[in-house]
Amino acid sequence: MPDDKLNGKEIKLIALDMDGTLLNNEHEISEENRKAIFEAEEKGATVVLSTGRTLATCRDYAQALGLSSYLVTSNGSEIYNESGEIVERNLLETEYIKMMVELTEKHPTKFWAAAVEDVFLNKMPQNISDYNWIKFGFDVEDDRVREEIYNVLSQKGSLEISNSSPTNLEINALGINKAKALKRVCELLGISMENVIAMGDSLNDIAMIEEAGIGVAMGNAQEIVKKTADYVTATNLEDGVAKAIRKFVL
Repeated sequence: MPDDKLNGKEIKLIALDMDGTLLNNEHEISEENRKAIFEAEEKGATVVLSTGRTLATCRDYAQALGLSSYLVTSNGSEIYNESGEIVERNLLETEYIKMMVELTEKHPTKFWAAAVEDVFLNKMPQNISDYNWIKFGFDVEDDRVREEIYNVLSQKGSLEISNSSPTNLEINALGINKAKALKRVCELLGISMENVIAMGDSLNDIAMIEEAGIGVAMGNAQEIVKKTADYVTATNLEDGVAKAIRKFVL
């Protein structure tokens, strides 16, 4: 889409992925990104972190930025309001969690699993059925093994499969993604997705980049994300978020 058409859009909400987007490789927010976010909020825009992370690993960043808005976590499985209360939660059925744990045993891979109650890394609790599961992730260096796992999961037909880096697979309940969660946030704020600018770098960002009024891919984004986006900004190490905010919002 031509820049002048994009520049004409009224942006009321800025949706930001975190890893590979807002954060640098040391998981920090640059001073430039911080300043641009602050100025955008001063101008009246709402800034929402829209991340694959759970609440526990993104809440501190929101507080550090002084954000008092909604949080979209676990790829859209959970939405929290400005008071930190849950607005919506979409769980993964336990049978799928058990099936994915079996896959990690068949192809010894690193994995993580997020439940409402706790997050597990490369090790699962004895009583899987006692937990409310939000998301499951595989981290697989071997392309062939990753493809094999992907094929098994996609044959199930009732799972949402994405990634947050080229070596991982992230699994949510079917139909759950960041775009769906942001639509809900827009409803609550009384705005439309046309008023949203969404920025990201991975497959779990594609839906929100496609459906936002302005979809921005980072300079370090996976190629398919760049092809989907309306605009490609600088990388996460070059204050790409700040540059896009200054271009389209400020």
